[in-house]
Amino acid sequence: MPAKPVLPSDSKLRCFWCTSDPLYISYHDKEWGVPVYEDDLFFEMLLLEGAQAGLSWLTILRRREGYRSAFANFDAEKIARFSQRNTQRLMLNPGIIRNRLKIEGAIKNARAFLKLQDEAGSFSDYLWDFVDGSPIRTPGKLSRATYRATSPESEALSKDLKKRGFTFVGSTIMYAFMQATGLVNDHEDSCFRYKPRHSK
Repeated sequence: MPAKPVLPSDSKLRCFWCTSDPLYISYHDKEWGVPVYEDDLFFEMLLLEGAQAGLSWLTILRRREGYRSAFANFDAEKIARFSQRNTQRLMLNPGIIRNRLKIEGAIKNARAFLKLQDEAGSFSDYLWDFVDGSPIRTPGKLSRATYRATSPESEALSKDLKKRGFTFVGSTIMYAFMQATGLVNDHEDSCFRYKPRHSK
């Protein structure tokens, strides 16, 4: 990753992790850190963050449409019904990360997601309760040097999801998930997307 924010042709300052790749720039500018409230989108990001474990996020972004096709447009109800035959089919799909544990984890998480929805009424409400209903802003001036990989909230979320039967939901993965879905506002102070008024 570059040591300084990238300066593409539009000269906008961006977070240090945003490379000059057009796909990454689009994701950073339009999605990352935007508060999510739709259960379906939360589930999509949960599945993709689990697939990302140990890999770069850009690797997953480049396969996002492959995942959409392979995993029934991120429909949790359909994925929850995937059989061993589906798992074998997915292991042969070059459009996704062909890791059996991650594939089986996605199916397991779909089932746990549906159960949590039934219990909580809304996956979105369940998640936003962990940040008291509004995006958390990392204390102090945010830069590459002060960037963190976990938080007390991601630890709590990770612990609770594991108790509910989810997998690939460690604290670091959950913090990245919270950043991506706007539960945490971690755009750098110098980034043009940083909007402190939307955070507490």
